[in-house]
Amino acid sequence: MQIIIANKSHCIYAETICETIALAAKDRGTGIAKRTPEYIISKMENGNAVIALDGENFAGFCYIEAWNHGKFVANSGLIVHPYYRNQGLAKTIKKVIFKHSRTKFPNSKVFSITTGLAVMKMNSELGYKPVTFSELTDDQSFWKGCQTCKNYDVLTRTDQKMCLCTGMLYDPIKTKVTKSESHNYDKKVWTRLKNIKQSIFLKKDKK
Repeated sequence: MQIIIANKSHCIYAETICETIALAAKDRGTGIAKRTPEYIISKMENGNAVIALDGENFAGFCYIEAWNHGKFVANSGLIVHPYYRNQGLAKTIKKVIFKHSRTKFPNSKVFSITTGLAVMKMNSELGYKPVTFSELTDDQSFWKGCQTCKNYDVLTRTDQKMCLCTGMLYDPIKTKVTKSESHNYDKKVWTRLKNIKQSIFLKKDKK
């Protein structure tokens, strides 16, 4: 298995990547913003993506987005092909794309919004901290990307202050990742946070 910085030669996988992301959203029943092959290709051509390959078979992918003139960056579109799931590949890809982001954008804050507990755990181990949406990018180009998410109405009716996603932020100035921090993660905390948010918004939807 290879996890490498993607380039033009990997554009042949763009369609498969988009299809895998779309199927994952359907299977999980959660909101994942849609991506187009053209957008994925642009990330590859700019050296802002990593791809996992098993020989010539697509295994996983993730890319970098920059916002506010590079003040913020996000690692987006993390996906693993169904055949390669439950093998720890997503965690490895996450580490590689995070390291690549810190190399290309050393002074940028790295942020994430996600509904997935597994992603929250990975973020926590890398040094991300839970934050309010107000601490994330205010670039509307980013938030427009949420329009294809099934929960977009939640984001709009809260004036972009919260959604089912949890905001997380790695600040290179404030954050110091240590081994001890990696072991302080408590899954019950994340589960409780997710359940509370879902309960609040589901009640609103029923009204």
